Amino acid sequence: MARTGFDIVRSTNNRGGVDDFIPFEATMRAARAAGLPVGDYIDEVMNGTPGATQSTIDRLRALGVFAANPNTVLEIGPGSGRYLEKTLKECDPGRYEIYETAAPWADYLVDTFKVVAQPTSECSLAPTPDGSVDLVHAHKVFNTVTFLSASRYFFEMARVTRPGGRIVFDVMTETCLDAATMHAWATKGGPGHDSYPAAMPRQACVDLFETLGCSLEAGFQAPMGFASTEVLVFGKGS
Repeated sequence: MARTGFDIVRSTNNRGGVDDFIPFEATMRAARAAGLPVGDYIDEVMNGTPGATQSTIDRLRALGVFAANPNTVLEIGPGSGRYLEKTLKECDPGRYEIYETAAPWADYLVDTFKVVAQPTSECSLAPTPDGSVDLVHAHKVFNTVTFLSASRYFFEMARVTRPGGRIVFDVMTETCLDAATMHAWATKGGPGHDSYPAAMPRQACVDLFETLGCSLEAGFQAPMGFASTEVLVFGKGS
């Protein structure tokens, strides 16, 4: 998504679109030239939201997401690894799985952080066993895919999370879509790229995960371009 500014299918501005990946080599060169880690470069320069990733991690820390030092972590769509890197500073998992469709970024993350890249197929986490993960998370992913894709991932996320584990992801809910924000998206969104951003009803997420044995623990808004997205934190019951 070279126009959305996000990691799984990302881009250089936030005007919409899900048509191509952020280029690996060009982005790495630009980050080095700017003297910034690649994650900070994406936040500060490409997305125009300096400190956005760290602020989300700080909120998750305050909510106790990392307090139990999860031993197994799974991240969907880590892209450049900006959330991955900061997550590893908060906990020391014995295993960190990623599902990333952009091969150059996946290879980079495996080489740099020694994570396990799982094979990707549609919206499946099939290589990961049931109830085997302590923390499942995804950032700036589900506002870039269709409703059906996001929904299918939700079922998979609940499946792989162990009892007592956490599920963290952000979606563009109605709390992020007041009239002024809707006007901004309508006027600033990129023509011809109407699939981004994708909205998701908050209550639908809460109700679905409730049926899957997961209760909403917290929610907060995080920056996304000129607007915001809502981060939801679920805990899976025993």
